[in-house]
Amino acid sequence: MKPFRVALAQINTVVGDLDGNVERVKAALTRAEKYRPDLIVFPELTLSGYPPEDLLLKPSFLAAAREALDSVAGEVGEAVAVVGFPDRDADVYNAAAVIREGEVRHVYRKRYLPNYGVFDENRYFQTGSGIPVYALGEVTFGVTICEDIWYPGEPLTAQALFGDAQLAVNLSASPYHAGKGHDRERMIATRAEDNAVIVAFCNQVGGQDELVFDGCSLVFDEDGGLIARGAAFTEDLVVADLPIERVFLERLHDPRRRRVRERGLDRRLVIERVDLGPRRDAGGRKPAPSEIAPHPESRAAEILKALTLGLADYFWKNGFTEACLGISGGIDSAVAAAIAAQALGGERVHGFYLPSPYSTEESEAGAHALSESLGIALTEIPIGSIFREYREVLADVFADAAEDETEENLQARIRGNLLMAISNKFGSLVLAPGNKSEMSVGYATLYGDMVGGFAVLKDLLKTDVYRIAEEINRQAGRDLIPTETIARAPTAELRAGQKDSDTLPPYDLLDGILEAYVERDLGVGEIVGLGFEEETVRWVVEAVDRSEYKRRQAPPGIKITTRAFGKDRRMPITNRYRE
Repeated sequence: MKPFRVALAQINTVVGDLDGNVERVKAALTRAEKYRPDLIVFPELTLSGYPPEDLLLKPSFLAAAREALDSVAGEVGEAVAVVGFPDRDADVYNAAAVIREGEVRHVYRKRYLPNYGVFDENRYFQTGSGIPVYALGEVTFGVTICEDIWYPGEPLTAQALFGDAQLAVNLSASPYHAGKGHDRERMIATRAEDNAVIVAFCNQVGGQDELVFDGCSLVFDEDGGLIARGAAFTEDLVVADLPIERVFLERLHDPRRRRVRERGLDRRLVIERVDLGPRRDAGGRKPAPSEIAPHPESRAAEILKALTLGLADYFWKNGFTEACLGISGGIDSAVAAAIAAQALGGERVHGFYLPSPYSTEESEAGAHALSESLGIALTEIPIGSIFREYREVLADVFADAAEDETEENLQARIRGNLLMAISNKFGSLVLAPGNKSEMSVGYATLYGDMVGGFAVLKDLLKTDVYRIAEEINRQAGRDLIPTETIARAPTAELRAGQKDSDTLPPYDLLDGILEAYVERDLGVGEIVGLGFEEETVRWVVEAVDRSEYKRRQAPPGIKITTRAFGKDRRMPITNRYRE
């Protein structure tokens, strides 16, 4: 048998950009054609972008998506293309069109609709039915969409065991979180080996609001061995020749198929066989690349790639060209600025040092050293006089009240007001530098350091911020972020001699409790059982619970953990439950 060639078009689509996504698909078809593949696979909901959310409630959008599909179909020739799109019939389905020679030959509809974490597919889609397999010459393949393959059993098992599919194709839009790529590979390798089937997994890449898709499309053979892997966090075309004949040999030694047929269990399932005609003439083509792209070198390197891609895509997909942010001389603003410079180019990032009466020479030196290192502009706007005027205006109102955090927060809000004025005047997007540790316990000022259009570090615990700073310097081969900034004790500098540790537990301790409570949903007793002091645990849990109203007003930020605030972790603001 001639080698069967698959091409996985790992492309970066834009939600709602139907015309643009059509052009991206056509460009990928043209690029793939030079390899003369038998089959070209695109990600889940390619034409609409993923996730399209309430666009799916607009009949006009669904009609336009079908027109986009027809436009793509006209560009498909001898190679079979499988393209994700929202399919409207009596209901709406998350679907994959199987296209050949200008015609949509069949449509597969997703069977498992995720409705957890960031997913809301039950809100929009009807569950698909039927188990089709597709015959392309002597090769039979099945199609599934994303979640379908995460479950053992149907539809993949039915396609392989009862439909004689040698190849299982999966269209996916699998959102990133740290470490997910390795988990996903183990799962897909298991599906391939358990079903004695080659699995070709095509994943979306790019940023969409708070989500990042890492790509890393995969091909595993029937023994669970890796044949090819797409690049991480960038577009790629993965081309591989598949050992179809080995699937038959493997199955000769697999008694399950015979036992199942003897018991007649396959009669319970109706397998629809769709004949796509003979394979294309592939005479004389050279062997496929079948490249295995490397994973990022470390967890920190992986997260840094995700943050950089997420920020860059948020900008270009929403039409922003320049960013501005406050540079305090501290670690958070330093890391946020470094990521912005990497994602957008230093010439598009504008820093502002906004010293108050409590700012130190160390902070000023750190801010200037950072801007020089990153190659970004830095403007100094002292806020001392504005702060004095605020206090004078409020003097009568505050006459009988002692000073407290109110005066501290005034400084943060003055800075936020100035940054938003600059944004308003020049059209630059304000980047909020807050991290997950601070946002969790409310150690952030509404309309102060929380202002902005995007929060780069929103899902990064403070301890991870330091790791990312070290990774930025490692990749640069120099101290892009000054070592003094990394080494200094964290401080908001809103009162004399202030340190974060005056208010918060040490960050390594705080982050351990937050990981247990926010990401794993452990209770107070369970967290204490991990070795944390009960008094500290109760303080952190109470602070997290009472700060929900603040987080609801925070700008969007890039998801990199399993439980990001927002779509992942949804707690009521009005909530009297306490442990």
